[in-house]
Amino acid sequence: MTPEITRLHHVGHVVRDMTAALKLYRRLGFALPTPSYPAIVPQDGGTLEPFGAANTHADFPQDFVELVTVVNVDGVGSRVPTDARLVPLNAPPSVLPSLMERINATSANLSDCLDRYEGLHILMLSSSDIEATAARLTNSGIKHGGVNTVRRPVGPRVETVRYLEIDGVQPGVEAEGRIGVAADLDPGIQSSRAADHPNGAFGLVDATLGIADSGLDAVRTRYEAYLDRTPRANGRGYVFDLGAATLTLVQASRLAEALPGQQPPALPALVAYTVEVRDLAATKDLLQTNKVPLCRAASGELFVPATAAIGTVIAFR
Repeated sequence: MTPEITRLHHVGHVVRDMTAALKLYRRLGFALPTPSYPAIVPQDGGTLEPFGAANTHADFPQDFVELVTVVNVDGVGSRVPTDARLVPLNAPPSVLPSLMERINATSANLSDCLDRYEGLHILMLSSSDIEATAARLTNSGIKHGGVNTVRRPVGPRVETVRYLEIDGVQPGVEAEGRIGVAADLDPGIQSSRAADHPNGAFGLVDATLGIADSGLDAVRTRYEAYLDRTPRANGRGYVFDLGAATLTLVQASRLAEALPGQQPPALPALVAYTVEVRDLAATKDLLQTNKVPLCRAASGELFVPATAAIGTVIAFR
């Protein structure tokens, strides 16, 4: 049978300062909308106050890159951008407690991620049949939180988002971060969100995971079960071909060969993602004009080193 996972759904770059991250991404040539912050009115009244986790996306036709932060991380309220969009939690009283609990749990997980390092911590795979994926994972003995369903308005339409998170070192979190599977994006809705990025990016085509040499085979086996496929060896680790994208596992001692000068912030760690662009030469010109430091990967791709991109390598193919 053909595996139901055929691409990356999105990766999540977790940052402490959303304002600084937006400035960086726009300098890199990504077009991102105003970030959204969940908000509530305090029990003693007053105005809406942001809380939990906030995000924005660099959207492509079939996937996206997410920028995520935790509200008031380190107790610094000024980190909320001045133009942030506050989204009131309008839910029936019977649902609100569970919704608050879910948001607080997500925020706690993201705070734990930031305690490890600032950078890439979220990897969501895309499934053409999320129920089949959930059943397959269960039958393989892989624990997960079940399929969650969220509905949200997108203009005149309602988007249904269905996803599951894999339980690892704790519920919803693996050693390398939040790993999960989401149903394929609705092409009609996603195409309305996809931006004309100045850097020419139009798709997410790889995520790279750095792994301790001694743990490489164990992580490969784990992802074989997640993805229902066998990878190919490439001399530095393994590559899972997903059809529209790849997931690359690199042993830590060989990472600097693949991405010269780069070292993993922790092990295991999601160390890089790659976007495909329409004209690499034009992308290079834009980045150089914006004084973005660039390096060349062993594969020939251009990349921005993690030290210049808030803890994650951002590559352009």
